[in-house]
Amino acid sequence: MIKSIMCCCGSGLGSSMLVRMNVEKTLQKIGVSVTHSSLSDAAEGAADLFVVGKDLENFVKQLPRVVILDNIMDKTELENKLRTEFEK
Repeated sequence: MIKSIMCCCGSGLGSSMLVRMNVEKTLQKIGVSVTHSSLSDAAEGAADLFVVGKDLENFVKQLPRVVILDNIMDKTELENKLRTEFEK
């Protein structure tokens, strides 16, 4: 079960915050905790699910559950990939 999501980017300031806001909008009625941080904070146990852009795919291979976004601005892609994760 997914109770926490961490959105990550290189510095933890720009794109991770944007993705976090989009995740929160998508999941606002579910009550999942969503944070954003730098890639250096992404570690097993830090969250149940991690969301990153395609540019960081090689850096998160060791994490158990990761959503890779081809386009961090595409809310439809985000919704579809989150739905898939919540249905597992």
